[in-house]
Amino acid sequence: MKLSSLWIGLASGAFGGLVGLGGGVIAVPLMVSFLKLSQHKAVATSLVMVVFTGLTGALTYATQGSVDWLAALLIFPTAMITANLGARYANALPEWRLKRVFGWYLVVIALSLILKPYIPHVEEPLQGWVRVIPLVLTGMAAGFASGLMGVGGGTIIVPIMVLLVGLEQHTAQGTSLLAMVPSAIVGSITHYRYGNVDQPTLPGLIAGILIGAFVSSLIANHLPEFWLRMVFAAVLIWTATRYVGARPKKAEKLEAMAPEGKDKL
Repeated sequence: MKLSSLWIGLASGAFGGLVGLGGGVIAVPLMVSFLKLSQHKAVATSLVMVVFTGLTGALTYATQGSVDWLAALLIFPTAMITANLGARYANALPEWRLKRVFGWYLVVIALSLILKPYIPHVEEPLQGWVRVIPLVLTGMAAGFASGLMGVGGGTIIVPIMVLLVGLEQHTAQGTSLLAMVPSAIVGSITHYRYGNVDQPTLPGLIAGILIGAFVSSLIANHLPEFWLRMVFAAVLIWTATRYVGARPKKAEKLEAMAPEGKDKL
């Protein structure tokens, strides 16, 4: 077991359990920076971690009564379908484009959380069939993002469930952790078939993420909603700054130019 993998797992699990994410927004950049994995391998390996973060965190939130089981069940089907599509699309993108997509994705979600008090949203939780449409659409978007970027999809699920469906922040986070598990499994399998999962790092990552997710999920239920949102947004913006300016490396430029040169010959 690699010690560096264990620490990345602990950090990712702690953050994921605290704000209702799979930890991918932390794990991916840390694996790229410290384990020197490519963006594609980091995304694929992160998705395997998300499965364990989601299970551990959701069970912990459930003991506090902070999981909407029906909402999670409505998200499951479409998320599983689009997770496969997202993983396939990620494999077709060059690394620098995948990084840019990851960065801008985080910026948009972070801004939506910072502006939450000023965005019109439902005062009471939606009931009955009215809540089905936003939850199904949420599953589609979250599943695709999960497969594409190696995240749990919580950066999409949590804001929509809070702003549109009307769930309380802690319940939205617990539900998000549960809802991300099936799509993470599907995305992981798809990435594995492309050979992108870095298996030697998994034991340390999984051990760390289980411990971190369990402890932080217990703490999260005792923190005020405002600070949860601010911590969530701050970490996302910090991470985004490292990705939005990504450019192709020299090797990628030469590879992109090669077919054009052959045509001219």
